[in-house]
Amino acid sequence: MVSIFVNPTQFGPGEDFDLYPRSLDADLAVCAELGVDLAYVPSEAAMYPEGFATRVNLRGALVETLEGAHRPGHFEGVATVVTKLLVTARPDRAYFGHKDAQQCAIVRRLAADLNAGTEIVICPTVRDADGLALSSRNARLDPAERRQALAIPAALSAADDAFRLGERDAEAIRDLVLWRLAESPGLAVDYVAVVDALTFLPVTTMHVRCEIVIAARMGGVRLIDVLTPGADERLVVGVGD
Repeated sequence: MVSIFVNPTQFGPGEDFDLYPRSLDADLAVCAELGVDLAYVPSEAAMYPEGFATRVNLRGALVETLEGAHRPGHFEGVATVVTKLLVTARPDRAYFGHKDAQQCAIVRRLAADLNAGTEIVICPTVRDADGLALSSRNARLDPAERRQALAIPAALSAADDAFRLGERDAEAIRDLVLWRLAESPGLAVDYVAVVDALTFLPVTTMHVRCEIVIAARMGGVRLIDVLTPGADERLVVGVGD
C-alpha cells in the first residue's frame, strides 16, 4: 500500500506548497509497475475536513532544532499527517526515506510514544547517477543550478572519506563540508550539522550513530541531504550533464 499526499499543514507561509511538483499519473504508473496493491490518494478535504481541530506536537531538541528552527510548524504538520495515516492504515511496517533524517527520527519517536504498533523502517537515500538525492523539488532546478547543487553530495562524500581515514572531530568534519559547499557560490547554506541520529543533538566526537545533515537553497529550491559516515553504502558522486 502506498500513500500519495502533498500535505499542506507542513508548509509554512511563503514556502513552495503551490509550486511543489505533483505527478499523480506518473506516480500511479510506477506503483502499477511495482505491483502495488493499493494507492491511498486522499483529497485535502478528506484529510482535513471542515472543523478539523487536532494537532500532534512533539517537544525538545528533536523538533526544535535545524529543520524545526528553519521551518516553524513544519514538524507539527508532519506529525499530524503521519499519525492520521498510521491510524487509518494500521500498518505492520511503514517506510520512510533517510534523506529526511530529522523527520525519520521524529516519526520513530512518535510511533514509539503513541504505541502505534507499527515498525518504522528507514530506507536508504535514493540518488541519481550524479549523486544528487532524489527529490520532487529537483525538477525545479535548471541545468546550471543542478550542476551547482552537486556540491552537496560532493561535500558529504568528502566528509565520508575523511571519516574513513580516521577523522573523528565533528567540528573538523563540519568545516570540511562547509568548505566544499562554498565551491558552489550559488548555493545558500541554511545549516550543516553533525548530530546524534536519534536525538538530533550536536556531537563533538564522531561515533557510529552520527549523521551529517545539510540544508541549502539553490535559487528558489530548498534541498536537504544526509550521510551516515562509514556506513556500508558509499556515496558515489558523478558529473552532471
